[in-house]
Amino acid sequence: MSTHHQTIEHIVLLNVKPDVDATKAAAIIDEINGLASLGLTIHLSVGKLLRSTSTSLNFSHIVHGRFKSTDDLQAYNHHPEHMRVAGILHPIVDDFVVVDWVSNSICDSLTPGYVMCVTLLKLKDGLDENEKSKLVEEVKSLFKTSEQVSIGENFSREMGKGYSIAMSVVFPDLDTLGLDVVSKNLHESKVKEFIDSEVVVDYVAP
Repeated sequence: MSTHHQTIEHIVLLNVKPDVDATKAAAIIDEINGLASLGLTIHLSVGKLLRSTSTSLNFSHIVHGRFKSTDDLQAYNHHPEHMRVAGILHPIVDDFVVVDWVSNSICDSLTPGYVMCVTLLKLKDGLDENEKSKLVEEVKSLFKTSEQVSIGENFSREMGKGYSIAMSVVFPDLDTLGLDVVSKNLHESKVKEFIDSEVVVDYVAP
């Protein structure tokens, strides 16, 4: 049975270069999946995106991880095996963004084949930290009926390309994802007037 904990959500969006051999890309994705064996994640999934829409960026793949603490995330980031895999990954991608946030969401590993929408928001200039925190709470309130919503402020700013709010919503199936609930809720709320740009990606886990 799922229980609520404070977890760390870790999202890496990647764009694999179009001229990279598919077999080579698949082999490196397998290497990333193998990082689950380090025992530092409570969930790790890597794969191709179903869809990617953005006002400024485009991505082809996602890494989705969950950690029990920021200490575990840091240990994962600095582990020699992770650094080795990152070293062979970087030459095949031409863009990436990393977001990490603290989430009071479910802590359990997700089931295979889960369907997820990830939204990254870049806010307009001039908002102070207090206003940003209020916006996070406002966005949370739009989805309060679902325990599968995870949202927070990105604390990996140096690799976040200015995207300061991140959210993931897990759906029961592709039909539900197709209803575009996330975008509809955001753009029918007062939050939209504070958004400078956004990245929205859909993912079906292996």
